Amino acid sequence: MIINGVSIDATFAEAFPMKATRAIITAQNEKWAMISAQAMTGFATSVIACGCEGAIERVLDPSETPDGRPGVAVMIFAMGGKGLAKQLETRAGQCVLTSPTSALFAGIDGGIRIPLGKNLRYFGDGFQSSKLISGKRYWRIPVMDGEFLAEATTGQVDAIGGGNFLVLAKSQPQALAACEAAIEEMRKIPNVIMPFPGGVVRSGSKVGSKYKTLGASTNDAFCPTLKGATRTDLSP
Repeated sequence: MIINGVSIDATFAEAFPMKATRAIITAQNEKWAMISAQAMTGFATSVIACGCEGAIERVLDPSETPDGRPGVAVMIFAMGGKGLAKQLETRAGQCVLTSPTSALFAGIDGGIRIPLGKNLRYFGDGFQSSKLISGKRYWRIPVMDGEFLAEATTGQVDAIGGGNFLVLAKSQPQALAACEAAIEEMRKIPNVIMPFPGGVVRSGSKVGSKYKTLGASTNDAFCPTLKGATRTDLSP
């Protein structure tokens, strides 16, 4: 098919059943909320090596956050609920608890409840305190700039991962420009993340490898520098 002058090979897009969660990070200002969110979702491009796939969903206006402060919503995906819970707790403890003026809240009310601040409270060494507000439990953990407020749990839901598509162009700059335009449009959609750097992955892979230890390897059929050395799927 051809849409807006662009030829589209309508084959398929990989999609995988996954588990996902969403959390809201707030701080004194957007700068520090974003710093915490970026740290929490770092090294989360692919479950293949990172254990999870995570990224910032969007910036939140203070009117959208539980404590009326600037906030950032993050999403994390994993292949199973146990792995997701571990990644969430580790990243929350190392990247949000440690970040100045931060607070952490559930980003999903439904689904299976998994720990968010429930176990982080032990960092308070017995000085932590609990509050139950409107049926939701929060933990107040003393830290050196005041206190870290964290909701006890957040929701885990069924989700879909994958959805990659290939962009072919006459030059690298043209391909990158097309990808950047696509990412800008995808960022307008709620509850969607693009975890690769800038939302773009240049190292597209195929299943399997000549090396037994690798489950995936470079997609040589679409590598322009290998057109004369492999069975290529690229046009002249």
